[in-house]
Amino acid sequence: MITWRLPLVALMCLSITVTGCMQGGKGQGSDRIFSYSTASDIAGAAEKTKLRFWSTGRHDANYIKEVIHRYNQENADHIEVEMTVMADDFSQSLDLSFASELSPDIFTPIDLAEMTRKGYVEPLNEYLTPEIRNRFGKQAFIEGYNVFDPFIYSLPNSGSTLRLIYNVDLFKRAGITSPPKSLDELVEAASRITEIGKTDGVYGFALPYKIPASALGRSAVPIAEISGISGDGYDFSTGNYDFTGFIPIISAFRTMMENGSTLPGSESLDIDPLRAQFADGKIGMYLSYSSEPSIYKFQFPAKIQWGAALPPSIDGTYKGVINQGVGATRWLSISSQSKHKEEAWKFLRYMYSDEVLIGYQEAGLGILSVDAIAAKARKPDIEGITSFFPGDYDGIWPASPQGFKPKGREWEDEFVKYIMIGGDLERLVEDLNERYNAALDQERAAGRVNIQAIPSFDPLHPQDVSWQSD
Repeated sequence: MITWRLPLVALMCLSITVTGCMQGGKGQGSDRIFSYSTASDIAGAAEKTKLRFWSTGRHDANYIKEVIHRYNQENADHIEVEMTVMADDFSQSLDLSFASELSPDIFTPIDLAEMTRKGYVEPLNEYLTPEIRNRFGKQAFIEGYNVFDPFIYSLPNSGSTLRLIYNVDLFKRAGITSPPKSLDELVEAASRITEIGKTDGVYGFALPYKIPASALGRSAVPIAEISGISGDGYDFSTGNYDFTGFIPIISAFRTMMENGSTLPGSESLDIDPLRAQFADGKIGMYLSYSSEPSIYKFQFPAKIQWGAALPPSIDGTYKGVINQGVGATRWLSISSQSKHKEEAWKFLRYMYSDEVLIGYQEAGLGILSVDAIAAKARKPDIEGITSFFPGDYDGIWPASPQGFKPKGREWEDEFVKYIMIGGDLERLVEDLNERYNAALDQERAAGRVNIQAIPSFDPLHPQDVSWQSD
């Protein structure tokens, strides 16, 4: 069952359905909401406890659809789950659903800190037996990610690693022998690829700048982290925000925009159209997550030979690890408004079973973040996936302050604006530092943020410290 986008108010009270099947790939608009009802016996549906599950995951939708279909047919608790993939406006739709007291029973939390602050999420503590805690291990419970003392609000599925993805054929044509390890090499490689390919509509670099947080989250953030700089501007060693370290990164992106090495139209480009262009051989390089190998096998079958490597650092030396923190520590949560919390937990217990999690990794949809479970999975039969397996430069940073925004535009929006049109980058960074630290001071004064400085913080070993969150 496919439910097309409706105005948000109508979404809560009206369902218009057409018969069809969801196809991952081209034609999947970013402004649609896909809903799956997989009950096998509609006549008996009234006798079942119905649970609504809202997911933000598009890349794994087909696998989860199959898992839910199996659960609906086989569970002995008379539970029926309907899954809706929210392709856009998830936060706004969730806010409205809670305001209308029509929230889903289970959902994938985007900003868990904010959602716990709003009271949307049910703590899982009473459901987590010692056996379950031991199965996941201490690495699965991290303050500021899925734990907000003393409550646990979600459990992990898979962490996302980030890599530079490049067209091997274009590298050979341009005479580039290895992936760039520094920003200077990145800019040079993008220029050389554009020089040999521009007449054929080929450009050296691209990012989905349409959504600044998406563009920089998959590019500037891992470049900063592998260079030893926090990916969101928060300096753990001082306990304040400092975006100065981003200057060379954003400058490099601006240079590639100015010299014509960036794919024209990137300012309005979303990630799926970018992937389609890359699969067609029109883009030399971009940066993205470990979901890409499965996308180039199933969603946009690649017509090229491609590879993946660690993101370049600022100067070619690695001084930090790339953070897997958010994805590695949470996946599903139960709504505080759900009238069927016990049934929702039974469904979560199934979703977190070895069968489902191992199948998730073996399908190439993600890399399990709990080592003991990941070790049971076979290597996915997907080209390029091994390049995304966690290595020495992947890890988990402590959580930075969350759940608040500065006055004015956020840092991703400001940096993308500069990349597009230029300006005074140093002054821009000064303004960001002032506004973010003013907002942080206000949150600390109100007692909503208690994270303190870690003078001995080491970005190469970010969890090997005693960091404080009261």
